[in-house]
Amino acid sequence: MNNCSGILYAIFKGFVDSLKGTIVIFYLDKNIKERALKSPSKEQLVGRRKDVGREGTPAPKKHEEPKVLKRTLQCCALNGVVFWCSIIIFEAIVLPCLRYLVSLLFGHSPGMDKSVWYWMKPFLSWTFSATWVLPLFLLSKVVNSLWFQDIADSAYRYSRGRPQLLSSVSKLIADTLFSILVQALFLVQSMLVSMLPIAPVGDIVCLLHMCLLYSLYAFEYKWFNMGWELHKRLTFLEGNWPYFVGFGLPLAVLTAMPSSYIVSGCVFSILFPLFIISGNEAEPVTGVCDTPLQLFSPVIAISNTLFSRTIGKKAVSNTQPRR
Repeated sequence: MNNCSGILYAIFKGFVDSLKGTIVIFYLDKNIKERALKSPSKEQLVGRRKDVGREGTPAPKKHEEPKVLKRTLQCCALNGVVFWCSIIIFEAIVLPCLRYLVSLLFGHSPGMDKSVWYWMKPFLSWTFSATWVLPLFLLSKVVNSLWFQDIADSAYRYSRGRPQLLSSVSKLIADTLFSILVQALFLVQSMLVSMLPIAPVGDIVCLLHMCLLYSLYAFEYKWFNMGWELHKRLTFLEGNWPYFVGFGLPLAVLTAMPSSYIVSGCVFSILFPLFIISGNEAEPVTGVCDTPLQLFSPVIAISNTLFSRTIGKKAVSNTQPRR
């Protein structure tokens, strides 16, 4: 009974913690700026010592402006205003107007306007997707990843100081590549389980996958800056799954609501900066469940096989989770 109450508490705590970013973001930049003004960096202190006694010492450099709120607003502008709104305008305004013009041109011929529109609409949709949606989607992925990293680094430096990255460049690259492969395969696994014959079971298991995956996305920036290797990140996530299920639940539900994959991606990119901040501020509830939820085990096994054949055994030994 105590175990069940602990699991429910961890899920609820994770859910609440995931929403903290919506509040923290409004004062995080201010706190970062105030701390920077009060405590100069080591480089500035060294520079001041060297400049003691010199005449014409240049003025100290201004502190870099905090970027958290700025980057978040840029994510909203790119993914919400430019990307999502362009899709809405095309589907809700452009297509109906063109449909009306076709009906005016061919209205005198019974059934002709419907026949013309039957072939015209798919062509217009395909052209719009190929020339606008797809290029902007790919561009937004690259830009978003840079902005997400800026947000995560600024938040981490404020709360924990200088990042502690992995010990070597080769280890860092191998860990990053292996992590990307694991996450991609886990996303495919979530799609496969959603096809289970019993609809509610498939949907619930798929939602569980997405909760853990989104939690991994949000916390990975902090864990990576803490110097945690992939095996440690996944072990911690699976061992304390109740908290991370609750943490990833809001984003998983909100991104599942749109029927379009593109619109779902826009929703994710708009909200994800808030979850990065929430993950950086959160202190996960641990030790409430003795049984780890090893949903990543199948994709880890596949990734080990693919990685060993393409990169080599040495790279795998640096990234392979220790079970």
